[in-house]
Amino acid sequence: MDAQELLKRYNAGEREFVSAHLAGAKLGGAVLYEANLSEANLNEADLSGADLRRACLDKAGLTGANLAGANLEGTFLYGADLSAANLAGANIEGAHLHGADLRGATMPDGAVHD
Repeated sequence: MDAQELLKRYNAGEREFVSAHLAGAKLGGAVLYEANLSEANLNEADLSGADLRRACLDKAGLTGANLAGANLEGTFLYGADLSAANLAGANIEGAHLHGADLRGATMPDGAVHD
């Protein structure tokens, strides 16, 4: 599945994209509110400015992903690999980051993580 197919299916009402292979996808500004992308491969994807509120990205691969300015409010990122991801300017209020790999990630100003 490519980015266009994902957006087409999302806009048709589908929300389940478990284990989708979207490495390098161009999804900047996309609305994926409450989408289930758990275990998806989004390594190096452009998700800048995307609306991912309350989406499930548990155990997703987001290594090197660009999430600058994305809305991750309430997003589930349990065990996600966010190493070297760009989260500058992202809204991570209420995001569930337990067990997420944040090594080398650029975090939003004032963000606190364990």
